[in-house]
Amino acid sequence: MPIVQITMIEGRSDEQKEAMFHEVTEAIHRTTSTPRESVRIMIYEVPPRHFAAAGKVKSGPSSAAPSTDEKR
Repeated sequence: MPIVQITMIEGRSDEQKEAMFHEVTEAIHRTTSTPRESVRIMIYEVPPRHFAAAGKVKSGPSSAAPSTDEKR
């Protein structure tokens, strides 16, 4: 039974988290042949003021990861 732990800055919607649960479950299932029912995922949400990258405190979810809506 795979157990996936994800730590991320708080602020994402329940819909975004549910989509992430689905995508992560599918990736584990596809790559390891684990039944979907056996995949466990836990999110640990961190306040932005408790997360830093390159010595700089992040201000929110959008500063930690690019939006999927951004044009490239």
